[in-house]
Amino acid sequence: MSIRTLRRRALPLLLAALPLAALADEPGPSLDLRYRYEHVEQDGLARDADAHTLRARLGYLTPQWHGWSALGEIDGIAHLGSERFNDTRNGERAYPVVADPDGAEVNQALVRWAFGGGTATFGRQRINLGNQRFVGGVAWRQNEQTYDAVRLQLSPFDRLTFDYAVIGRIHTVFGPDDGAFATRANPADIDGRSHLLQASLRVAPALSATAYHYRLDLDGIAGSATAPLGTLSSHTTGLRLEGKSGAWRYAAEIARQRDLGDNPWALDSRYALGELGYQWRGTTFKAGYESLGGGDGTGNRAFQTPLATKHAFQGWADVFLTTPASGVVDRYVGATVPLGGGSLQAWYHDFSPERGGGDYGDEIDLSYAHAIPGVKGLSGLLKLARYRSDDAARTLDTDKLWVQLQYAY
Repeated sequence: MSIRTLRRRALPLLLAALPLAALADEPGPSLDLRYRYEHVEQDGLARDADAHTLRARLGYLTPQWHGWSALGEIDGIAHLGSERFNDTRNGERAYPVVADPDGAEVNQALVRWAFGGGTATFGRQRINLGNQRFVGGVAWRQNEQTYDAVRLQLSPFDRLTFDYAVIGRIHTVFGPDDGAFATRANPADIDGRSHLLQASLRVAPALSATAYHYRLDLDGIAGSATAPLGTLSSHTTGLRLEGKSGAWRYAAEIARQRDLGDNPWALDSRYALGELGYQWRGTTFKAGYESLGGGDGTGNRAFQTPLATKHAFQGWADVFLTTPASGVVDRYVGATVPLGGGSLQAWYHDFSPERGGGDYGDEIDLSYAHAIPGVKGLSGLLKLARYRSDDAARTLDTDKLWVQLQYAY
């Protein structure tokens, strides 16, 4: 889509949104521009992907009036140059996927009421729960995932918080349109009534506990392009413990997932996490074990996280966006290091099936982020992911490179 077409499609939506607001730290207008170059090499495909994309996000936040405020925010994504990548909508299937379709839409449009001990939010909004392992906005992609929802957040005591949301529609990263090349695994929007409930308690200065129950009634999406609709409908119940003591950080989590409603597939699977971190002279070291259960051979399917910010987990190459039938275990170690005024990250992942034995492969991830001197709000990012498969029947070698510039006002 050309810049002229983007401007023609985005401007009417933007003008309609301006009386509202993009919820930011301060009332007033907000602007976010993000250019990204993404290069992908993947075995099994004849060509390498090269994607130049630009996202423009403009919003406005109203001042509070008796606790009430409003938001409006519009996104526009444009492809710069030729489309030598598969954006899931352009039909370029000889290339690897770079899931950034072009188009423009209202990203957020809501009203919020802040009252003593809590807030209530009505309308299209971002919802990021905890570390976003189960529910998030997928902010790494150019088109953010947002939710048409009513959300109530309460804190009756200093150490206790409740968070409940009922969702009517989910606007995925594959929007704003479906088009001829969309599949039932990557719709622009997902309908179905879903409920998110969690309660968090700070048990002690060194320990917090979060219990959650997520009921996802996802009628308009399937676990794969050939699977029946509704196969990602589930209810997940879990408990996360996390805390810190001195320089140490730690987390442990368990969850159980079962099928919900009209899901034609049986589901009864487990999730487990153990993570330990240590801070030393500004550097954070971390090691962890994460397991998403596989099918048990009696018809039950693998543990899935369809609403998660998946890019933040199981490696940046995004090999395991859908949990394989045998599940996946991720053993990882890494560090975040302050370097030259910026931040350097390095991670190593070793992947294996949760059931059935064998190995999937391993991955190395590196990134460096730094503010650009002389321009307030401008930052740069260089990022790489290198996945090497140990079993070509299960996964494929994948290399990814990103170069990004972002300006936020």
